[in-house]
Amino acid sequence: MSEPVASTPHNDYEKVLKDSSKDVASFDHDKPSALHKFRHFLHSNPSAVSLIVLVVSLFVFGMTLGGKFFSAFSLTLILQQVAITGIVGAAQSLVIMTAGIDLSVGAIMVLSSVVMGQFSFRYGLPPELAILCGFITGALCGFINGVLIAKVKLPPFIVTLGMWQIVLASNFLYSSNETIRAQEIEANAPILQFFGETFRVGGAVFTYGVIAMILLVAVLWYVLNHTAWGRHLYAVGDDPEAADLSGVNVQRMLISVYVLSGVICALAGWALIGRIGSVSPTAGQFANIESITAVVIGGISLFGGRGSILGMMFGALIVGVFSLGLRLLGTDVQWTYLLIGVLIIVAVAADQWIRKASR
Repeated sequence: MSEPVASTPHNDYEKVLKDSSKDVASFDHDKPSALHKFRHFLHSNPSAVSLIVLVVSLFVFGMTLGGKFFSAFSLTLILQQVAITGIVGAAQSLVIMTAGIDLSVGAIMVLSSVVMGQFSFRYGLPPELAILCGFITGALCGFINGVLIAKVKLPPFIVTLGMWQIVLASNFLYSSNETIRAQEIEANAPILQFFGETFRVGGAVFTYGVIAMILLVAVLWYVLNHTAWGRHLYAVGDDPEAADLSGVNVQRMLISVYVLSGVICALAGWALIGRIGSVSPTAGQFANIESITAVVIGGISLFGGRGSILGMMFGALIVGVFSLGLRLLGTDVQWTYLLIGVLIIVAVAADQWIRKASR
């Protein structure tokens, strides 16, 4: 048997490649349209929509009313009117960013203010200590909400709806539906009216309640965008299961959000006393609806995980601009509610459209 002879290698494949095309494979694709780019811009900048609407509404009312609207006093009056809504809206924003909702924010705000007043005048505590008790009340209400939602796994809507009724009833029962008059507060506990005090900058008139709203929004903006707690909040709102797998303690995160929301509502209660001058158990009854309105118009997604606290403030200002502008035009107040209702529906529809940019 003859031994196998190694065949001579041949390079036929090189002959095949010799005259072959050297062009790199490419795939035809359509360039993104201007509308597509705009939608991606809005998705990356959640507060842009509300800012655009705010600027347009200022321009329209400014052109219609002229100096009557564009005076320093009128513009700062808008800030004064939306200060309470902006503070409560900040609390609501944190909750909605976790894909929840808090219908009890207004009731917690009022109960906290009533506790501050009653502890000062009924029990004779120093006003500073009474204010601290008001903050503890707000934190406790938020803690109960958080535990029922995070640990007992009850739906946020149901929990906060029930808490709204409980806190509202407790507020009337505890205060006996009595109002502490502004004259009594001014004489014996003026610190309760601190956020209602005004100061002038040229022709503009500001209250310390406005400053509190601006500082609160600025601090929360920094916390949400530059701290681990803020990143965890967005993660929980976007996908709680994924956040849990990545090491985020979802239950503790949710509880901390609702506690902080309660504390912010107590701050709003203190500011409310300054705004109206008195401690009234019937004040701020629509604060929960107004806060949700500011959040939705401000571009914060009701599905959680997306939005900016700045957008909420812009949303509150939009409501203030429409309210003042239409009032100066002499229109029926119902037109304000009608247009704000339209804005809410349009804002939710816009959010749905913008969310498609991430798919």
